[in-house]
Amino acid sequence: MVPWASDAAASTVMHERFIAGLVALLLCGLTGTALAADRQVLHKEQSLYHTIMIVSEPSRVCMQFSVRDGSRNQSCINPRHPKRMVFGYTRMMMAALLLAPEPQAVLVAGLGGGTLPTALAELVSDVRIDVVEIDQAVVDAAREFFDFKETERMRVHIRDARVFAKRALQRGRQYDLIILDAYSGDYIPEHLMTAEFLEEVRGLLTPDGVVAANTFATSRLYGYESATYRSVFGEFFNFKLRTSNNRVILATNGPLPTQAELHANARAWRKALAPYDVPIASYPRRLSTKLDWDLSKRPLTDQYSPANLLQRSR
Repeated sequence: MVPWASDAAASTVMHERFIAGLVALLLCGLTGTALAADRQVLHKEQSLYHTIMIVSEPSRVCMQFSVRDGSRNQSCINPRHPKRMVFGYTRMMMAALLLAPEPQAVLVAGLGGGTLPTALAELVSDVRIDVVEIDQAVVDAAREFFDFKETERMRVHIRDARVFAKRALQRGRQYDLIILDAYSGDYIPEHLMTAEFLEEVRGLLTPDGVVAANTFATSRLYGYESATYRSVFGEFFNFKLRTSNNRVILATNGPLPTQAELHANARAWRKALAPYDVPIASYPRRLSTKLDWDLSKRPLTDQYSPANLLQRSR
């Protein structure tokens, strides 16, 4: 057997399982209300970092992580429309293309079901994507249940994002776009929120590179986190919608684009993003540079960390 034959066979099996799961969901939707209301756990696993569940719902399959108040969806796919982005925050993250319209090198921290890197690989020809995910079990679940595939252009690295960033800096790696999505619904690892980490992220960006961070629309750390990004990147775009509990921070290694540039990029991407249900044309006017936080808050650092602050506020 040639060396890659077993990998190809495994990929085929995982793809067949994915298709079978989608067909099963479609059949459930056609057999009546009682079946459609069912919620089935397809997979449950305790990894080193989470309790991971794959849950079949009437119109979607979701990956859930355990959090303090139960379980929360991390990634979902609609079997009738596999490309369509289910979550608002995922669609919001695609606003990064308004600032980096043709990224050739992308780093994604946090995989989930692989929605964002998969979409970017489909949308941008010849893009090279490094995905950093600390939990092998998440990668395995994304492959089996969300049809996530690695390719020559998209590689997964099982590593802590901070460790990966430090080593990438040493090797002189640079990225046009860095997506920070290590967000579990109520938690972001504190060492990925500090000024020191963001300085490392900035060091990995090309001169006009962009970072897009998925984070909290409201939290006790909102002001501190905002101050931290501003201390490293200067002025940044705050992207919030009334329909989402998330905000997306968009910062650059250079000057922010003008409204005219944002609208031009939105027009260029509107048709391609339509199958993903991303209303990109409405995003430019939503990007704000307003300082909407308590300016007395100081930046987070490795010594002045989120854990310290939250413990003190109890």
